[in-house]
Amino acid sequence: MKATLLRIKDKILGTTQEEDVPDAFGEDYLEIDSEQQPAKKTKVLVKPFIIREFQDVKLVLDALRDGYTIALVNIKPLKDKDLIELKRVVNKLKKTTDAIDGDIAGFGEDWLVATPNFASVDRNTTKAAPATSVVE
Repeated sequence: MKATLLRIKDKILGTTQEEDVPDAFGEDYLEIDSEQQPAKKTKVLVKPFIIREFQDVKLVLDALRDGYTIALVNIKPLKDKDLIELKRVVNKLKKTTDAIDGDIAGFGEDWLVATPNFASVDRNTTKAAPATSVVE
């Protein structure tokens, strides 16, 4: 392409100056060192949390926003202590999981599970059929 541009320029100007035409595929390049690149998190972390007071929810929210953590949240200590604070914690978790397009659900009396956008909670309450074995 450079040669074509030089021929067109030569015909118009009647000169042969190669240094006036920029080289689109010149020697300038950027070398990327793969060792200096930050390692991308590829594993999912299932992490338990205990909520004893409202401030404890910040650790859960930070882990969820990171995007690679499924949070198992024990709310029993706060439930025994203050139901109003518990409602605030659950509302805060729900708003954050909605914002990150995640999912949140309770299981049992004292536990919540909160997931980032790549996971969802199965709310199917039907019980699976018991496993049967085949003897030959």
